[in-house]
Order: sequence, then C-alpha cells, then structure tokens
Amino acid sequence: MLAEQAVTNRWVYSFGGGGADGDAAMKNLLGGKGANLAEMSALGLPVPPGFTITTEACNHYYANGKAYPAKLAEQVAEGLAKVEGLTGKRFGDASAPLLVSVRSGARASMPGMMDTVLNLGLNDETVEGLAKLSGDRRFAFDSYRRFIQMYSNVVLNLDHHRFEEILDDHKDRLGVSVDTALTADDWEAVVADYKKAVQADLGHSFPQDPQDQLWGAIGAVFASWMNDRAKFYRRMHDIPESWGTAVNVQSMVFGNMGETSATGVAFTRNPSTGEARLYGEFLINAQGEDVVAGIRTPQALTKVAREEMGEHAPSMEEALPTVFAEFKSVVERLETHYRDMQDIEFTVEQGKLYMLQTRNGKRTAKAALKVAVDMARSGLITEAEAVARVEPASLDQLLHPTIDPEAARDVIAAGLPASPGAATGKVVFDSGEAERLGQAGEAVILVRDETSPEDIHGMHAAKGIVTARGGMTSHAAVVARGMGRPCVSGVGELQIDAKGGAFRAKGRTFAAGDVITIDGSKGQILAGAVKMIEPELTGDFATLMGWADAVRRLKVRANVETPQDARMARAFGAEGIGLCRTEHMFFDADRIAAVREMILADDEAGRRPPLAKMLVMQRSDLVELFDIMEGLPVTIRLLDPPLHEFLPHTEEDLEAVAKATGIDAAKLLQRARDLQETNPMLGHRGCRLGVSYPEIYEMQVRAIIEAACEVAASGKPAPKPEIMHPLVAKGEEMKYLRLLTDRIAKQVMEEKGQTIDYQVGTMIELPRAAIRAADLAEYAEFFSFGTNDLTQTTFGISRDDAGKFLGAYIDKGIFEKDPFVSLDQEGVGDLIRIAAERGRAVRPNVKLGICGEHGGDPASIAFCEDVGLDYVSCSAYRTPIARLAAAQAALARKG
Repeated sequence: MLAEQAVTNRWVYSFGGGGADGDAAMKNLLGGKGANLAEMSALGLPVPPGFTITTEACNHYYANGKAYPAKLAEQVAEGLAKVEGLTGKRFGDASAPLLVSVRSGARASMPGMMDTVLNLGLNDETVEGLAKLSGDRRFAFDSYRRFIQMYSNVVLNLDHHRFEEILDDHKDRLGVSVDTALTADDWEAVVADYKKAVQADLGHSFPQDPQDQLWGAIGAVFASWMNDRAKFYRRMHDIPESWGTAVNVQSMVFGNMGETSATGVAFTRNPSTGEARLYGEFLINAQGEDVVAGIRTPQALTKVAREEMGEHAPSMEEALPTVFAEFKSVVERLETHYRDMQDIEFTVEQGKLYMLQTRNGKRTAKAALKVAVDMARSGLITEAEAVARVEPASLDQLLHPTIDPEAARDVIAAGLPASPGAATGKVVFDSGEAERLGQAGEAVILVRDETSPEDIHGMHAAKGIVTARGGMTSHAAVVARGMGRPCVSGVGELQIDAKGGAFRAKGRTFAAGDVITIDGSKGQILAGAVKMIEPELTGDFATLMGWADAVRRLKVRANVETPQDARMARAFGAEGIGLCRTEHMFFDADRIAAVREMILADDEAGRRPPLAKMLVMQRSDLVELFDIMEGLPVTIRLLDPPLHEFLPHTEEDLEAVAKATGIDAAKLLQRARDLQETNPMLGHRGCRLGVSYPEIYEMQVRAIIEAACEVAASGKPAPKPEIMHPLVAKGEEMKYLRLLTDRIAKQVMEEKGQTIDYQVGTMIELPRAAIRAADLAEYAEFFSFGTNDLTQTTFGISRDDAGKFLGAYIDKGIFEKDPFVSLDQEGVGDLIRIAAERGRAVRPNVKLGICGEHGGDPASIAFCEDVGLDYVSCSAYRTPIARLAAAQAALARKG
C-alpha cells in the first residue's frame, strides 16, 4: 500500500453512493474510521458520502514543515465534487449548501483524543439557505451556533467555556434550562454574540469562506495528532507516532431536525459485561456531540434497557419503531460481517437512518472474554481467534479486588455503572492534582461534572472516576473502560463545587481529601473505605485460559517469596517459581536482627552463630513454598543486595536499633559507614558476597536442600529446587559457586540419606555474562535473564532515577517505550540472543528464562517466544497476562 502511495501520489479516497475507493483492509492508509466507512459504503449501507485524506498525507505534513502535499488541494476539490454529485448540494452555495463534518481517524481507535468539526460550510449566507432548504429556521441557526463554537475551539483555539457562558447567559435571561427551549430568534441572537466574542478575542471576524473553513479544519485535525492528550494516549497504548492520522470529510446529516430526527451510539453487545444484546444510547433532536459530551442525559435504545434503568423517557425502540427495526438489522449484519463486537455511531434525519461509523468496540476484560468465548462457541470465530482477540494487558482489570458483597454499603449517591470494578481513594476535583497525588503514591478518586480529553492524565493517575453528567458512552465512560478504571457517570444528585473543593449529595458534604469508594459495576458512590475481596478466575476466563494453554509453548512462572503470593500464583496458573528473592525473607522486624548480628560480626567464627539462626528461618520458609508448589520447579536466588541495605540508615534509626538489640550504637554506625559504597548496585553484592563470605551462601544452599529433603520425606511431591547465583560475570566465578553449591548439597543429602534433583544456574544481569555465556554454561544448568538489571547495565541507566528524564526521551522519539517496561529488543535483546546461542552451543539443554518485570509484558513475551526461551516469570498477578501473551506469541509465530 505504501508503495502504491509513493508511485501514484494519491492522497484522497472517496466513499458513498453504494461504492468506495477503499475497503476495511486499508486501515493503515485510511485509518480505522475511513476504512470502515469505505467498507460500509461498499456493503450498500446508508452512509453519507465523503472522502478520506490518507495517513500518509499527515506524515508528509509533519515531514515537510507542516506543508501539504502538492496535489492534495486538487484531489480534495475532486473529492468534494463527487460528494456534491451524490447529494445534489454545492459546497458554499447559498441556496443548496453542502455542509460537511471533518473528523480524525487513526488506524488505532483513540476516542476523544483528536479533533472533530461538524456543520462546516455554514456562514451568514448559507445558514439562510439551510433554513429555506430545511423549512426550519431554528434548526439552521442551532447548527450555525454549534459550528461557530466547535470551529472556534478546535481551529481558532478559543476556550469553549467562553461560548458556554454566553449560552448560559441567554438561557438565564429567557428563564429556560434546556437548549431545546430556545427559538429560532433566540439562536440567531446567540450566533450574533458568538461572532462578537470571536472578533473581540482574536481581532478579526469569524471565517466566512467555506474553503478557508475546510482547510483550517483539515490542518487542525493533523495538528491534533500531536496534541498533548493524543501523545499521552499513544504512550499509554503503545501507538507509534509514525502511524499518523487520516482526515475524514463527510457530508452532514442532521439529528437535530425535530422529533423525527435523532443521533446515537450503540454497541452490538454490552461493552462492560459482553452480554449479547444491543446496548447504547440516543437523543432525539440532537447532534452527536450531545450524546458523548454529557450535555444532555441520553435515552435508552431498547424498551428492556429503559425499564431496567428505571427511566421514563421513551427508548428508540418505542419512539422511532420503524427506524429502530432497520437499525437493529443493520447492526446485526455489521457484527456478522466484521466477526466482532461493533461500536457504531448513527444519525436519523427526518426518519431516515444513516450510519456514520463502525469499529471494533472497546470493552472491559470481562466483556472481551465473554464475547470471544461466546463467538467461538457459536462458530463465528475459531478458538485460536478467540485467544488472539483478548488484549493480555486488559486482564489486569480482573486481577484486582472488588467490593465484598457482605460489606456494609453507605451509599452517598448513585449513577450509571459506566466501567466495572471498584476503587477506594481520596476525593480530588482537578486532573492536575490527581496526577500529582498519584505520582506521590496516593490513591485518589477523580470527581468532575464531566470529563474531557484534557483530563486524560488525571484519569490515568486516579484509581476511579465519578462524573455528575454524561451517560454510558460519555468520554469518561469510554476512556475509563479502556484504561480499566472503575467509573460511575451521570450522578445527577451530585452537586460539585470544584473551586470550593467539595461535593454535596443527599444533604451530605464531602471535601477534597475525604475517602470514598466507588463501585463501577453497580454505579454507586460509597462513604469511606469498603472491604474488598480477591478475584476468582472462573467461567469464561477459565475457558479462554484453557484454550491459551493448549497452544502456548512458553512456560509461565511467578516471582514470589511469600506463601500467600505462592498460593495466588498457583491459582492464576503459574507453573513454578521463576524468582524467589531470599533477601525478602529477612526484612521482617523479627528476623532482621539475626542478619544485622551476622553483618556486625568481625570474622567467620562470629558470623556462624547468627547464620545458624537464619538457616532455621530460611528452611522453614522454603518448606512452605515447596509444599505449595507441589513438585513444580522453584528458582531460588541467593542473597543479592549489598549488606548495607539491612542496616538502619539514619542516626535516629541506628540508636533505636542499638537499644532494641543491645548492639553497641557506635559499632553499628561504624559498620554502616564501612559498608557504604559510591555505587552499591555495581558494588559488593550478588555472587560477590558468596565469594567474599562463602559461609552465607553455604547456609542458604543447606537451607534449600534440607527443606527439599524434609518435604520429600513427608511423602509430598519431591521439590525441584533451582539454585541461582546472581550477578555472575566470569566463568571462574560460576565454577567456584558451582563447586560450593554441589559440596554443600552433597553433604546434606548424605546426612539425610536422600537424593534431591536440584539444578545450579545463574542470573544473567551483566553484558559480559551474556557475551561470555559459553564460559558460564560450562557450570550453569540454567540461565535466568534478570532483565531489570541487564537493562540498567546495558544502558548505564539507573531504573530508580530514569523517571527524571525518560519522559523527555520518549517525547523526542529517542525511545519509543520505557525500556524498563518493555524490553529493548535491539540492544538488551541482542545480548539475550547472544547468550542463548552461546550457552546452547556448550550445553544444548541449558534452561533459559527471564525473571525481570518484562516477564509480564506482552511485547517482551513475544520476543522470548521468538528467541526460543523456555519460560517467563513475572509477578503473581501478571501470571494470567503472561499465559495469554505467550499463547498469542505462539499463534503469531505459526502465522
């Protein structure tokens, strides 16, 4: 497709009138919206005609100093002429004016992140033509005021609140509360004041030339690809800047032409639950932005939904029965055609249905599972397609606590269940404050009258979202579902005083900083913190995971040290422990004293008694872990952090520890100073401790083998310990540590009269270790890539400090993603490839896995599949994500 673009310099593709230049397969070039408009047109569905300016035109625009391609203006004029031919109207004509919408449309859906202009082509002359043509002067001037407000905000960069205040002043003067109460004369007066505001703020009049309006809007859509909210959304969803956005110019149809006109948004299935029935909202006598902006409370599509929600306003099924029947037939056809749940925008103009958009609908993880499983069971898609349909990262939504059904509920207010899940946090009213507190580690709930795309950073930082206005398809609802944040919208009884920092409901007042809980599944706001319960993975989840497990090759383990996390990992399907960090077992207050006693000892003889105490603790913990894992492999990393981490850091803490333990404070302080290092992460840590103080690692190996013998002797499945030495760089280090391990293991097994099937390996965390993997493989039976430290040592970046500058690197395109979140496949990835290749050359059956945070990242897991690693290991809660991502990687590899 790109080759065709380069050869033909074709920048515009038309659709409408039962045909189209493009189709759904051209999403990369036409964007998702443009490709689907072309597809619907080709299917013969009622789509208003228009044309799409390609994503390549956007890329050209940015690559050439924001200059349009040479032939674009000519091709846009040709596209407009085709629309004029199909509609019988002319752009800029005073008697039969063609009006258009100008919308963005990237290949990946980015709801609300970029800009749209409706009713373009209206001016002081064409508004009179529209009034005569429609026979409705009120409708014409209502459309004109909408256009002035939207164009002034999107293209002229005037604050939309400026216009809302003017409209509110008019409504106050007239004594009305809803827009529909204004007459034609009222709207004419509003338009006049809007134009005065533009003149006053900009020093020039509102643009009257439709061609100037059109090119202003096209430029604004291209510009919106690089606005702050779009860039933030792309970073959050891993959407490359290089994709660009298309621009869709489409003839307007009007849902605000009276009681037989309407506009709405629909999903072919419930996007929160996946239930197979029509879901959505509509408004009579309205335009599309009225539904999603939360300005008016929408009505239900079906009678059943209206009755379930206790609403009195008629549903579309009741108010417009003939059009509804046609609409229902069209949406069912679209779901069958696309073989996925569809998110659809539509308008009814004086009793005639028009389809404005269809796309695969965003959905919660729960809904994604149900839709995929139901469609596979019905034969619409295969089981493999079902596995590929569910975004692994979205499963995070299912892996966190929900409100305990037995918990007492002090309901403050109720609204719509816009996005499922539950969250507790402090009330905040400002997105910037939500982001600030979130970065400081505070849990917050963002409470707003309504959200807009500018709030995305605050929504991302918040644990949950509440809005006083808006429906189930409002901006807040759609974005919250996409982020996996619980959301309650349309809480009409909420009176929010954002400036005063408080909200009121049912006579009660809650201030900023007060703790509330929201239940997005029930649409409730609750006072205080409410008890939560752990999730259960059953039903559709278990079915899809079964299908995923049947196709994946990579094993999935968990990084755990505690019995609670080990049980959780098993429940989530972990096939072993890939990283047990033994130092974590000693940080408890009742255990750290023995560690400190060992550190403070002057020689090996002094270290042996506290090490004996530590042995008992370590063995006890490992017995419990081996019990829980029931014969699955358990990789145990020997002591890794520098010893100073176990000592108190401030003089106040030193004195408190000295008093509590009876250890001399001066000695404690001196030892802390002795152990202090300039760069401790590259200092006396990892296997260097085992070489310097072999008695430490001897104690740990003894604890591991003794625990394994104890479990095996009890008749339970024999443990499979994998003893891992961290931070090894040289073959000589690995040889020394292997001999130490085998010597102690042999001693213990002889003492116990048992044989344990254990392995010895290393954690690859240093570039030298990867490059000289053949040396290590002489003595190591497995490599576990510690990609957190391997990324640090490869880039020379401290992951603890990277946040101070990585954002700038990503914004400037130096990094596409944070390398600590998603594996750097070129640099760090090359080291892993080298280590795998050279390690296998010496020891063909060497076991290979990763145990850094990347083990739960889908893109990194796909890399592990390609390289041929044996397993990935991640946190317990990310185990299901890794299982699904591993299955998708295996399917992708098969093609």
